[in-house]
Amino acid sequence: MANPTPTTDTVTQPPPLPTPADEDPDLFFRFQSRRSVVHSTRGIVASTSPLAGQAGLAILEAGGNAADAAVAASAVLAVVDPPMTGIGGDSFSLFYDAQKTHKVLGLNASGRTPQAATRKMACESIGLPLGRDRDSEADQKKNDEQLAAALLPHSSVHAVTVPAGAAGWVDAVEQFGSGRVTLAEVLAPAIRLAEKGFPVSKLSAHYWKAAEEDLRTRSPPTPNISKNESRPHTLLKPDSSSPHGVRAPREGEIIHNTDLAETMRRLATQGKAGFYEGPVAEAIVAVSKAAGGMMTLEDLKYHASLPPDIHEALSIPLGSIQAAASGTTDRSTDASGLRLWEHPPNGQGIVALLTIGILEELERTGKIPHLRSMQHNSAAYLHAVVSALRIAFADAGWFVADPDTKDAASTFDPTRLLRPDYLAERADLFDPERAIPTPPLHGEPAAVGPEVVDDIDCLVASKATAASPTTSDTVYLAVTDEHGNGCSFVNSMSDLFGSCLVVPGCGFALPNRGHMFRLGPANHPNVYAGGKRAYNTIIPGMVTRDGDGDGEQPQQQTLDTVFGVMGGYMQPQGHVQVLLNMHAFGMDPQTALDVPRVCVAPNFFWSPDRAAAAASMAGGEVSGQVYAEEGLPEATIDELRRLGYTVVVVRRFARSLFGRGQVIRATHDPVTGERVYMAGSDGRGDGHAVPLI
Repeated sequence: MANPTPTTDTVTQPPPLPTPADEDPDLFFRFQSRRSVVHSTRGIVASTSPLAGQAGLAILEAGGNAADAAVAASAVLAVVDPPMTGIGGDSFSLFYDAQKTHKVLGLNASGRTPQAATRKMACESIGLPLGRDRDSEADQKKNDEQLAAALLPHSSVHAVTVPAGAAGWVDAVEQFGSGRVTLAEVLAPAIRLAEKGFPVSKLSAHYWKAAEEDLRTRSPPTPNISKNESRPHTLLKPDSSSPHGVRAPREGEIIHNTDLAETMRRLATQGKAGFYEGPVAEAIVAVSKAAGGMMTLEDLKYHASLPPDIHEALSIPLGSIQAAASGTTDRSTDASGLRLWEHPPNGQGIVALLTIGILEELERTGKIPHLRSMQHNSAAYLHAVVSALRIAFADAGWFVADPDTKDAASTFDPTRLLRPDYLAERADLFDPERAIPTPPLHGEPAAVGPEVVDDIDCLVASKATAASPTTSDTVYLAVTDEHGNGCSFVNSMSDLFGSCLVVPGCGFALPNRGHMFRLGPANHPNVYAGGKRAYNTIIPGMVTRDGDGDGEQPQQQTLDTVFGVMGGYMQPQGHVQVLLNMHAFGMDPQTALDVPRVCVAPNFFWSPDRAAAAASMAGGEVSGQVYAEEGLPEATIDELRRLGYTVVVVRRFARSLFGRGQVIRATHDPVTGERVYMAGSDGRGDGHAVPLI
């Protein structure tokens, strides 16, 4: 379908909001316009909501830095886009400190399962009891294989984890913030919007509608914690004409969430204690127990007592991946010395690093031409990228797990996966003439830990990036400031409204990230257990340029790019494709985001066709589809199929599969040397990049 040509002589009312069963074929096309790169010398906030962007700018104007502004924007998104994020969700962030350390640090704010939760309990909840010690070896093996292929339902209360987002906001402001604005000031825009009301955006309304029934049936009206009275569901709009008295808001309608305003105010004035102790904590435990969960006040208090989980981020040099200078003297066009940074596990950022490392190895050995010499989105180029992604996901499916677990198999140093000898070993799986078999087995980098299980169990485990609807049920935002700092920030509930269990009187839902645990085999690093963090899909990205320093990961860096692409397993794939669009093909940030993308199915059970997905899951099929966004050349798709790929072309609204990204690059005026930020915001989303004047 051709893009509609905008006119200025007529104004038409858009059609009513489509339901998921009656989707609008032009939903994304309506957003496409001639978006240009946004520039600024002082700072930029790029997010999926203009309201969030304005909140971030207000904090920058008040003297806050990129981290302060990122938290302000994230809090606003928790108010105005609750299908995608919330105060109860998980968050990961990367912060580049231009004023002191010149390092990239990561903050992990993901929640754990309740301490009392057990694998036995989770397995029995889906009708698959654990094997017994007295069972024969064959029966135990069969039981392990059944559990390895089983999934904890997204709706299961055993998938609910401790809501970590609130603590993450506090930690980000305290550890990375400027110290010139208070937490209360940072949260003030979000509190104001929740209390005074806000108009709902188009995409948010669409996803709200998709979750309406689950919100209504899983979370009936409950008493307010500060007023002993019954009141309508705070995440649905009261409407006496609706069959149930409440419904999802429609585009442009006003929503108030005074309960959430009250919750945020407690956090703003009391810090973590205002959320993880007292009335809010009691309400969290009450709704969990009512649903059959194991969450306790001790679980919440323990989470708040933990020190901020801050680590130096993982990185890999981009090496030979660089675009031609295009006749400009701007050093930002030269990728020499560039380094990609990702958050370490339990996030899946290692997938992006592995993919880049494998592609570099394929270039080095001559198995593929230099990427910058290839035709963008050609079959040869995508064959290399897809192959590298498949190999990387096979490793992530086994090795990405909670780094704090006592299981030695998941506490190994993840940088071992990035060693040149291991990357060379994994790159050997590439066949330039055909698609590699799926799923490939995970590798065995030196000194990983105990012996791995046998080949059959490894094959099952390599599918272990848990099956999940691969859509963009997350928010990502990027912020830079006038001091040169950058913050890459991602926040998510895992699914639409997470578990859809809304905490009574508090205005937010509980997350369900626990559905990404494995139920078997028993020695899987990401196997379900109490007090444990699951494989997490949300990842922020960053690129720096090497400065002074020694070693494989230089300590002195200058900021080049703050970027990310939200959306389940699409996130590392989006990181790789957007990064290569800029640094191998010389695209500006906006173009790099807007061009068509592909998505590898690492979980194999997901499909845009729900009936097909259900059939695949029931039949245990492993097809390893490659999803191609409409707009990719037909010749490319035909050639990929000839190479052996099962290619599914994704059109219209299903394009949400390919995520929504934001990019801010730091460049310099070639004459004066002054810093200039340039930014883009994904045309698949509602937001934009807004500059500080």
